[in-house]
Amino acid sequence: MMNDDQAALAARIDRTNELLQRMLAEVAKTPSTHAIFVDAGYLYAAAGRLVAGTEDRRSFDLDTEGLIEALIDRARTIFADSRLLRVYWYDGARRRIHTAEQQSIAELPDVKVRLGNLNANNQQKGVDSLIRSDLESLARHRAISDAALLGGDEDLVSAVEAAQGYGARVHLWGIEAPEGGNQAEPLLWEVDSQRTLDLDFFKPYVARRTAQSYDPTAAVRPTREDVRFVGAQIAAKWLAARGRESLAELLPGHPYLPGSVDQDLLVEAEGLLQYSLRGQSDLRRALRDGLWEHLQAQY
Repeated sequence: MMNDDQAALAARIDRTNELLQRMLAEVAKTPSTHAIFVDAGYLYAAAGRLVAGTEDRRSFDLDTEGLIEALIDRARTIFADSRLLRVYWYDGARRRIHTAEQQSIAELPDVKVRLGNLNANNQQKGVDSLIRSDLESLARHRAISDAALLGGDEDLVSAVEAAQGYGARVHLWGIEAPEGGNQAEPLLWEVDSQRTLDLDFFKPYVARRTAQSYDPTAAVRPTREDVRFVGAQIAAKWLAARGRESLAELLPGHPYLPGSVDQDLLVEAEGLLQYSLRGQSDLRRALRDGLWEHLQAQY
């Protein structure tokens, strides 16, 4: 038979167990959250070499909006039971002043642009420390459970270790190298998983510039309403050609489109408009708005 002290201790233990069970139940109901961290310097160099045969940014065009959508879509597939916090885009700029392209990226939904310095040799400075700061802070505050890191520099090892120290899992994404490798081995050893994005993934978003490259400013810029109307036109055409079932599968992903669908939409719209929408973030959003509005009206 228990005395009063033993009974009180047993009651406290029962109370503690009850609180732990309630806490575990709440944790189980909390959705996982992931974020994507992109080292733009690595991205431009590796994707440029893979698709255009050069690391010189001035020699090729990168459809950053389309590529970011494709990265979000890929993460949604990998982290199926998780929600996206945002995409962090790390790049360099002189005196940390946004370029026009960086401004357009910063205007995209769910994207945060973070800038380090760019020195006289066009080398990024301070980007790795920004990545570490964000990874560590988000992991420490339990804002993310998984981090997809697109980069290759050995200096990122400390960022990975910092995030893992707070319980986050870090997944390294790389870009296929035509020969050899483009990611530091110590970084590969440290992460929780590795994936490589191949040539087919990047082909739709990288195009080598030529002397006759199409200049979108040479034609009359369409209005947002013109582009929105074209988006609705394409949606109607796709419904007739592809069937309602195939397009109904897109609705749960609103406002995001799978990368392949978004690229088809872009190419078809540019043909109808006779105008390039690359780098035109406001018009790209208007195009998607037109598509979504027509689809949602049909279901």
